[in-house]
Amino acid sequence: MFTEKSFEVFNVSGLEERMTAIREVIQSDFQEIGTTLVADLQQALDRPFYLHIAQHRRRTVHPPENTWAAVGEGKRGYKMAPHFQVGIWPEYVFMWLSMIDQPKGQKEFATKLLQNMSLLEQLPADFVISKDHTQPDYFPLTEAKPALERLAKVKKSEFQIGRIIQRDSDIWLNPKTAAHFMKETYRQLLPIYALLQPND
Repeated sequence: MFTEKSFEVFNVSGLEERMTAIREVIQSDFQEIGTTLVADLQQALDRPFYLHIAQHRRRTVHPPENTWAAVGEGKRGYKMAPHFQVGIWPEYVFMWLSMIDQPKGQKEFATKLLQNMSLLEQLPADFVISKDHTQPDYFPLTEAKPALERLAKVKKSEFQIGRIIQRDSDIWLNPKTAAHFMKETYRQLLPIYALLQPND
C-alpha cells in the first residue's frame, strides 16, 4: 500500500531518475491493487478486464508529475472507453472512473449520465470529480452536471469521478483500512460504469 515514500518519489529530479523511483516504489502497489480490482470487476460484471500500468514512454525531458494504473475492458489500451484508474499525485492518491482523451461515444456517455444524475447524487458526499486528468485540481459533486454538459459539447473536455485520499490522511496508517476504502470506492462506481456500457 502507498506510504510517505510513495509521495516522496515526486521529489526526485530528472526523467530517468524519477521513472526509476516510480518503478521501484509505486508500480508494485499498482500491480497489487490493479490485480485485485481486475478480479473484483470480472466477478461483478462477468467480463474480462485488463490492467495497464502507465510507463510514460512519450516523455523525453520532463519527469511525470503524477502516475497511474488503469483497468478496463480493452486488452490493447484503455483510453478509448470509460475505465477505472488508481494513481498518485504529490498531494493525494486518486480512484477514478475516467473518460479522458476523447473516447469514442463521449457525447453519448455524457448524455446518459445527465439523464441519470440520481446515480451520482446517491454517492457519498466525499466523492469528487476531475475535469482534466493532467491537472491535480478536483471539484465537489455539485459541479458534476455542468462538467457533463461540457463533456457533451466540447470535444477536448474530460470527466472523472471518484475519491481521493490525501497524503496526510490517517488511513495510510492501516493498509487494510485503506485497501477496503479503495475497494468500496470502485464498488460504488459500478452502477455508473454499467450505465455507460453498450446495450446488448
